[in-house]
Amino acid sequence: MREDKGSEHFPVSEKRGNALEVVTFGCRLNIVESEALRLQAEAAGLKHAAIVNSCAVTAEATRQARQAIRRLKREQPDRPVIVTGCAAQIEPARFAAMPEADRVLGNDEKLRPESWEALARSNSLGGEQALPADKLAVGDIMAHATMRAAPTGRFAGHTRGFVQVQNGCDHRCTFCVIPFGRGHSRSLPAGHVLAQCRRLVEAGAREIVLTGVDLTSYGRDLPGEPTLGTLATDILREIPELGRLRLSSIDAVEVDDALRDLIATEARLMPHLHLSLQHGDDLILKRMKRRHGREDAIRFCDEMRRLRPNIVFGADLIAGFPTEDEAMFARSLSLIEECGLSFVHVFPYSARPETPAARMPQLPGEIVTERASRLRAAAATAQQRHLAARMGRALSVLTERGKTGRAEDFTLVRFASEIEAGRIVSVTGHASDGRALLAA
Repeated sequence: MREDKGSEHFPVSEKRGNALEVVTFGCRLNIVESEALRLQAEAAGLKHAAIVNSCAVTAEATRQARQAIRRLKREQPDRPVIVTGCAAQIEPARFAAMPEADRVLGNDEKLRPESWEALARSNSLGGEQALPADKLAVGDIMAHATMRAAPTGRFAGHTRGFVQVQNGCDHRCTFCVIPFGRGHSRSLPAGHVLAQCRRLVEAGAREIVLTGVDLTSYGRDLPGEPTLGTLATDILREIPELGRLRLSSIDAVEVDDALRDLIATEARLMPHLHLSLQHGDDLILKRMKRRHGREDAIRFCDEMRRLRPNIVFGADLIAGFPTEDEAMFARSLSLIEECGLSFVHVFPYSARPETPAARMPQLPGEIVTERASRLRAAAATAQQRHLAARMGRALSVLTERGKTGRAEDFTLVRFASEIEAGRIVSVTGHASDGRALLAA
């Protein structure tokens, strides 16, 4: 799972009264895009519809999307169900064959205002034939050389804003189908990024998160080849009123010198990096077609801690990759300790259609499940240790809705009572529930 593709794929559903419901699977980037397509659908006047923004990172994510489509149609048979996202882009015919799916949009088409305007016009006609007879609107994602900017919005009740600065991926990890759902790596010019960041800050965002599919490849397709580090430097210089800038998942081997300098010197760049590591054994990393080795990961974490002693790391790890033996797995398990990881997303390996890894010798499912369980147990222990180390220490926390907030190092904090969202408060944790610090 590269970059933001490594996030958990639990569905997120947002309803606006009885009108528009958006169900999102997959990564943080999908959540950002769901907000963008919701804004476009509402602006077009699309009402009484359900939108499923699907994920293809694992077979389970695709299965859950199909399950959600059936549920949505069962709950309200007269409500159109529109399907989009990576799974729909990669397997459009499969989703179009579902009688519950009324329209299938590709990943480029979902960000076009005219797509939603056409759907709104059709839907306003009423009747069984309201939506177009041809259910498919999925183009060749590989044909796109420039990035289509997603409309930016701040999620209701949230005090963080998200800006998608990059899309697509030019790497070909042997387990991953996401490049075929997202296309080639494409970047949003810095001027567009700055304009979106300013709008979010003016709307009240106290923190901005930069997102992308392969975030650290930012700028290679742009004139002058700016880097993620130079982009972050520009944002912090040009928008001094922005209190916090955070990065989503990154690839350690692509971190540029300007970003290293920011990590070392800029307090407004949050001391939390989520790394696309995937495994701790060199041979498995080679078979995954990753571009780093085990020692590279350990060395990077050590270097970042020298630059920023309070920095915290998260990572993605895959359990049960084809050919993984017990010794190889043990090296992944020990990487949690050797890199000093605090937050770990664990993925049981899932064979994806047409990928090289799917043609490798597969492990029995029970072994994959058991190893994923052991990785999760080690990850839980690491997170509990992280929380224990922060007990009794003052943390600067940005408050969110639902009695929660995030410290600068991404530590989750729960409050005993409601607290106004959008404040930065000093908090001392007095206990832990294993996933968050508990504050009075």
